[in-house]
Amino acid sequence: MDRYSRQHRIAGIGQHGQERLRSATVLVVGCGALGTHSADALARAGVGNLWLCDRDVVEWSNLQRQVLFTEADARAGIPKATAAATRLREANSDVRIVAHVAECSATFLAALPGRPDLVLDGTDNFPTRYLLNDWCHANRVPWIYAGATGTEGAAMVVRPGGPCLRCLWPDAPATADVGTCETVGILAPAIAAVAAFQVAEALKLLVGSPDVATGVFTCDVWRGHYTRLPLLDRPSPDCVACQHGQHPALVAPAPMAATLCGRDAVQIDPGTTAALDLTALAGQLAEVATDLQRTPHLLRFTADGVRFSVFPGGRALLFGVRDPLRARALYDRWIGRRP
Repeated sequence: MDRYSRQHRIAGIGQHGQERLRSATVLVVGCGALGTHSADALARAGVGNLWLCDRDVVEWSNLQRQVLFTEADARAGIPKATAAATRLREANSDVRIVAHVAECSATFLAALPGRPDLVLDGTDNFPTRYLLNDWCHANRVPWIYAGATGTEGAAMVVRPGGPCLRCLWPDAPATADVGTCETVGILAPAIAAVAAFQVAEALKLLVGSPDVATGVFTCDVWRGHYTRLPLLDRPSPDCVACQHGQHPALVAPAPMAATLCGRDAVQIDPGTTAALDLTALAGQLAEVATDLQRTPHLLRFTADGVRFSVFPGGRALLFGVRDPLRARALYDRWIGRRP
């Protein structure tokens, strides 16, 4: 097709490579800054199947760097996966896109209809990255770690049989050691630089190129530093996953309440499969909550000075609160214990 003609001319892709891209399935976990950049590039490159997973909704502070969203999305609080899917379908109707408005958990990954050919990390927290690492290791699926804060970023290709994330860091680093977008900010070009590396390596993996990068790509776009740090060509002898076949993140219980990275927000996930009637809940709250809004995707309202976004499965995001215990109490008061 003419739309891919410039891509066909790239040595190592051609018509055969384009056909491989068309038949590939990529899971993008996190539809924030990294996820929107990478998913957009993959959709335009003609990757045939994109699965998007994100638990969050679009907010005004996202628009500075999250390229698939608009002011209308932020105004309505549209789920990120839903809004991203809409834009990507407009960019390339040939791509089959599935949007999952969900927490990426061991349960979610186990319920996928099949194994993707590749997983891209677009998350903002290390617990989810270690979950991806362990799930991909157990299922022999390649994935690409990526992260950025401030003006710096890093990324690494993790392939079956090679070093994994636990080989570098046996345990997740403390948030205080790495910072967050909330504490140190984030410059959009840092996202673009890391996403460029991530997507380039993704395309090489999907077309079967032998030129996939090894080591850890790092950059500081403000200072103009770009490098690739070498790694051992084999797993660490102390890695619990590579050497002992253990995957701690797959068996760790998922917390009901989790603070969202770097924000005054807590996610409450009751872990049930029973649907919550949001229309009925809206009727119950009509006289006691403010800013009540029922959308096709969720229910929004404000109570006790906290803004709620409630999804059909009962999962909720509470904005304006940091303490998980208080968030659980508010959830029980306004959602969990209502008749």
